[in-house]
Amino acid sequence: MVCNSCQSDAPPASDPRWRRMLWIALAINLAMFLGEIVAGIASGSRSLQADALDFLGDSANYAISLGVAGLALGWRSRAALLKGGTILAFGLYVLVTTVLAALGRGVPQAETMGIVGVIALIANGSVALMLYRYRGGDANMRSVWICSRNDAIGNLAVLLAAAGVVGTGTAWPDLAVALIMAGLGIWGGLQIISQAHAELRLTPASRVEAQHSLASPARHDARPILSQNER
Repeated sequence: MVCNSCQSDAPPASDPRWRRMLWIALAINLAMFLGEIVAGIASGSRSLQADALDFLGDSANYAISLGVAGLALGWRSRAALLKGGTILAFGLYVLVTTVLAALGRGVPQAETMGIVGVIALIANGSVALMLYRYRGGDANMRSVWICSRNDAIGNLAVLLAAAGVVGTGTAWPDLAVALIMAGLGIWGGLQIISQAHAELRLTPASRVEAQHSLASPARHDARPILSQNER
């Protein structure tokens, strides 16, 4: 669902723990991209290759988040727009390449898919748990959480695809999962873009109030950010 509110207990974007977690997430995603793209090409798995490109895209997104952490809400929202567009483009790319792959032949190596899928799930699950407390922040923070959440879901789907390839002896389960991952990317990108646009439509005064509500854990009467436009 599109986030229509930001919790008042969300940590500020300048929180040192937030930056430290982003650096850890960046390192994990870069390492997984290198390992998974090699495994995906070697095994002929379209879903593994799609997941590897997702790791690469997330690495770029984490790097962008590190660059804008601590800046004003307007700049963080613009960065979220860029990240949302990147995720959306990734989803569309996977969609097109999967459709083209369906026209070819060949069965991916299910064993490789399963092993790499488990490793990727552990990596993404760790990152998602680490970033869970930031899911209710501004569009920039939420975009990072959405990336991690979608990745973990995608890894579970890759494992299901591996089981499906073993059971059917065809590549169709692998292609089906790649399509699901494309859908997650497209929907996640639209979510991020929607919230970022809403934050950019705030007046300067409302933007300051919204940023203050995100940075003040003790404030229990804060209203959802998007409601500022409804006054």
